[in-house]
Amino acid sequence: MTVGDVLRCGITVFAIGGLMSGLTVGTALAQPAPEPGPAVDAVATAPVPPEGAPVAAEALPLPPEGLVASTPPAIKEAPDGWTLELSAKDETQMIIAPLTTAISSREYEVGGIFNGKLAGPEEDEPPRGTLEVGYEIGCGIDMSTSNGVTLTGSLGLTPGLALSGAGTIPTILSPVSGGIAVGLKPGLINIVPVSKKEFTGADPWIMVDGFRVKIDGCVGESFIRSYAYLTRSTDVSDAIVAWYGVTKKV
Repeated sequence: MTVGDVLRCGITVFAIGGLMSGLTVGTALAQPAPEPGPAVDAVATAPVPPEGAPVAAEALPLPPEGLVASTPPAIKEAPDGWTLELSAKDETQMIIAPLTTAISSREYEVGGIFNGKLAGPEEDEPPRGTLEVGYEIGCGIDMSTSNGVTLTGSLGLTPGLALSGAGTIPTILSPVSGGIAVGLKPGLINIVPVSKKEFTGADPWIMVDGFRVKIDGCVGESFIRSYAYLTRSTDVSDAIVAWYGVTKKV
């Protein structure tokens, strides 16, 4: 093969390669542009808080108005082997304006759940007894059994003679005196029973809600607390345990 043949062969190959390159570029340019994809939901693309970031706490329900704490349960074992337990929960005590609008009246709205429990040896019959619930209201100064507030006074006439330039003339003096007397007595405790339940069984209970207790003739500070009595009765005995709530000053 001569040099001319070699040159002609190289030119031919180069021309074919250039043609193929032009077809490739043309094909790439002729392809349509990709269509835009569907819109992404904004919620799905919302920023995610980093791990460990504080999260807003949900609103917690408010406690009942006037909620007060309850004292620990009262537990006592009777001589016959039975154990009596008495407790309370969810107690409320709120001060209410008395209907009399008198400053010597006290009125409260109370509530709570009072539970009794009896446990003992096996017997043919279930235990029986009573469960009593109520409130004690202490008054610093008592006016209910005294004379209260009284007004005292006196008026008198005193005749006399007075000297003047013309002689003596008769005179009348009328002295007036007065005062206020307040009859007070030392404080007392008012017991207000709410319920007394006779029961047969091992788990008696009493629920009180929205119950109003009121006393009159009370001056100064007053105090209120709940109480409960649990009695287990048999034909020959009574076993009684008493429970008292927290004393609240008002």
